[in-house]
Amino acid sequence: MAEDDAGPSSGLAEKRQGFNPSTPHHAGHRERLREKFRQHGAAPLADYELLELLLFRSIPRRDVKPLAKQLLAEFGSLAEVIAAPSMRLEAIPGLSTNVVTDLKIIHAAAIALTGGQVRGKAVLGSWTQVLDYCRAAMAFEEREQFRILFLDKKNQLIRDEVQQVGTVDHTPVYPREVVRRALELSATAVILVHNHPSGDPSPSRADIDMTRTIIDIAQPLGITVHDHIIIARDGHASLKGMQLI
Repeated sequence: MAEDDAGPSSGLAEKRQGFNPSTPHHAGHRERLREKFRQHGAAPLADYELLELLLFRSIPRRDVKPLAKQLLAEFGSLAEVIAAPSMRLEAIPGLSTNVVTDLKIIHAAAIALTGGQVRGKAVLGSWTQVLDYCRAAMAFEEREQFRILFLDKKNQLIRDEVQQVGTVDHTPVYPREVVRRALELSATAVILVHNHPSGDPSPSRADIDMTRTIIDIAQPLGITVHDHIIIARDGHASLKGMQLI
């Protein structure tokens, strides 16, 4: 008799406390995680928790924690998930085209945010922001890109252009075309940037020789090559900082 009495009263107590057995367990988890972010920001959150927060809006009715952890295991870090090529993301079970599009929008926003910290400022005085921007734009690309930051006489950014896209370990660069484009934009200085998909930012002999060729062509025309930066997952290298140019 006591057991029969306990059942209904226990169920009534659960209802009074807001418990609904039909509510998915992850619904409460979502709100707790959002509240944690509202109270403390991103600092105490693990990468998979931040990724969960991003996935909540794209996948409203599913526990996304396993998917977040799977993505990090596949790509290595939150930054690498967001920057991963769409085709690789779409190969992950559970990631629809719409979810991938949302992730790529976040990546585009990150590039725009870091780029906004560089535009309109003297680039040489905002070196950390330049590196952050280049890392967001290029560090996790699977093919080499060669881009140029064109600067005016105040060393402010005129234009940022990707000149060439190559293979996993090579990008064709045409020094005379680099200088021709600088003249078209009335640039008085450039910063050369390319990425190493291998993860190692160490410059190759070809990187050094190509940079010196561009300097030799640009200098008589009043165009300064401030630096050649190599961006990779594991850091960056500055040819000027290494005293290679």
